[in-house]
Amino acid sequence: MIALTSFPLLPCMNMSVEMNTGLVAIVDDDESMRAAIQDLLSSVGIKARSHASAEEFLLSGLQDEVACLISDIRMPGMTGLELQAKLVADGCQIPIIFITAHGNTRMRMQALGAGAVEFLGKPFDDERLLVCVREALES
Repeated sequence: MIALTSFPLLPCMNMSVEMNTGLVAIVDDDESMRAAIQDLLSSVGIKARSHASAEEFLLSGLQDEVACLISDIRMPGMTGLELQAKLVADGCQIPIIFITAHGNTRMRMQALGAGAVEFLGKPFDDERLLVCVREALES
């Protein structure tokens, strides 16, 4: 689980809604993780919607509105890697940041090889996640 930092973000981390960053989707079966990430993004002015599963995200119809996707790897039903493969097969070019407590080198290479922006292990640093999100939104 990430811990929200109590110190101010670095100046390069200052993101605001005025940047028109688009929507960030969070897909994780852990409700507390979804809430923590959504709160972190909200604290820097980034709009986010969370989904409890890959299937829920796909059914939301938000794929065209999402500018960045943060997804867990290991979830019941469709995994994060399967979600990535589905999006790629559908021609959906959403930058993806994977987060996982159960990753390995093979998974990391598969995710990055298919175009993921980053593959972070849980627990991860708030600022590192925000840097990754910023890079994804700027791409």
